[in-house]
Amino acid sequence: MNEHDEGHSAAYKRIKSMQTLGEILEVATSFEKSAFDFYTALIPKVSKNLRYLVEELADEEKEHYELFTKLAKNPDIESQIHEKIQTPVEDRRFSDYIQLPELGDNPDDQAILQYAVGREDAAMKQYRELADSTEAGPIHDLFEYLSYEETMHKRELEKLYYETVHSGGPGSAK
Repeated sequence: MNEHDEGHSAAYKRIKSMQTLGEILEVATSFEKSAFDFYTALIPKVSKNLRYLVEELADEEKEHYELFTKLAKNPDIESQIHEKIQTPVEDRRFSDYIQLPELGDNPDDQAILQYAVGREDAAMKQYRELADSTEAGPIHDLFEYLSYEETMHKRELEKLYYETVHSGGPGSAK
């Protein structure tokens, strides 16, 4: 079989689309750290209407970062660190969110919420795919938990976004 045969091409693409668990954990740890840094830096810049939410998101992203850091040092998963798993379809989008946008000193609530919703959506999909591609155990459970957490973050942000854009701001009644 040569490299131009159909089977070889498909097998090559599949192998190329796999990463070690260690590499995936590294990217996820960077993602959560950048999310924590992003939200922490925003706290003094956002309107009072969003401050509580940005503080909550910073705390939750810090917890996620600490989970990954702790997991990477866990001797129980040491044997799995070099196992290859399918890289999620969302991987490129997920990795893009490690780079933080420059929102200036007075960021607009709508721009903050749009970015945050996109970030949470990418994380939710990434962790869902990782949970689906890992076997039962602590790593699978972690990705399941994080998928759920990011889904809840996204829902909260979408609700707040709707209130901000369509109702004149968080907590305001029509």
